[in-house]
Amino acid sequence: MKDGLQFLDGVKREFGKVVWPSKAELIGSTLVVLGLVTAFALYLGALDFMFAKLAEKVLSL
Repeated sequence: MKDGLQFLDGVKREFGKVVWPSKAELIGSTLVVLGLVTAFALYLGALDFMFAKLAEKVLSL
């Protein structure tokens, strides 16, 4: 029981040290992540489309 209370006390102290981002930083970071995910998805989608067309051509020979 004592170990559990010490652990929770340590967690509480560590949360006091956390520097949370401002609303503007959070929105900016979120937009960057969404932009990168979208760009990566488009890139992978294009690769998939090209490889599918290539496979169709190879298999139709």
